[in-house]
Amino acid sequence: MKKIITPYVNCNETKKNQIIKMFDEISKTYDILNRIISLGIDCFWRRKIYEIIKKFKHEFILDIATGTGDLIIELSKLEAKKIIGIDISPKMLEIGVEKLKKKGLSKKITMLLGDSENLQFEDQSFDVITVAFGVRNFENLDKALNEIKRVLKPRGILIILETAIPKNKIVRLTYNLYTKFIMPVIGFIFSKKFYAYNYLSKSAEVFPYGKSFNNILKKNGFIDVEDSPQTLGVASIYFAKKI
Repeated sequence: MKKIITPYVNCNETKKNQIIKMFDEISKTYDILNRIISLGIDCFWRRKIYEIIKKFKHEFILDIATGTGDLIIELSKLEAKKIIGIDISPKMLEIGVEKLKKKGLSKKITMLLGDSENLQFEDQSFDVITVAFGVRNFENLDKALNEIKRVLKPRGILIILETAIPKNKIVRLTYNLYTKFIMPVIGFIFSKKFYAYNYLSKSAEVFPYGKSFNNILKKNGFIDVEDSPQTLGVASIYFAKKI
């Protein structure tokens, strides 16, 4: 990354601890703001991840930075033996657990407190690992990717959904105006946490995307790496395999 972006200004806490605090603070309004800010398109992106995964072996699935569980709820449609979602924010998980109860998915899906850089699972535990809008929040990206590789089975797949910067100049200009000025204001109106959505905007701006992120995945030992831009290039779905 170009530079380390953290949620809080003049804060001596680690990025990880700041991320936990930030997501705990915005947890109650996180889902509704996701729908508003993405204009509902994020639901379509998660559906595409489901369509990719169903073509591969998917008995054991892990979703990292699961948040309130939107992606694992989508993946519950798969005939998997076990689906686990982990997150470092206790408040986000509380909301996710309640969503699972309401949808009758508590027996099929498990949500746990967990850290991407120190996964609490044995080697070669999962066929599929997913991360949706979480990798740019990792404090140590390389360490997290190596942990992911450790718990993936041989030929297991990693799918990452993350924001990107559109290549088209007009679309990029519109995107920049929206993310830098409109998105933080919307975030403030609904959550009163301007700093959080300002951080989410800035962290997306500096995060490597496309070929740059492909190279990071390859550097960390993944193969068959591909990126698929979504919706005029405002996000990308990355696909990779463990050897």
